[in-house]
Amino acid sequence: MPIRIRKLLGAVALIALVLVWALTAMAVAQFPVVKANGFLETIYYVLAGLGWVLPAMPLIRWMSRGERRRIGDGPLG
Repeated sequence: MPIRIRKLLGAVALIALVLVWALTAMAVAQFPVVKANGFLETIYYVLAGLGWVLPAMPLIRWMSRGERRRIGDGPLG
């Protein structure tokens, strides 16, 4: 797959990931168990704010992976 297409698909997937992650985190933040304790709420927001990075890492690695070249595909033929 050409790298430009891979980066386009990866960018769309990253936007979708962050959107779904943020909406889910906002919904979970409304649970009474999270709101009951200020310390627990702080820990939750730190984990929810940084947690999207772990699922995004493989996607970014896939986006930045170069194309595999075959023998003879170089500029000299």
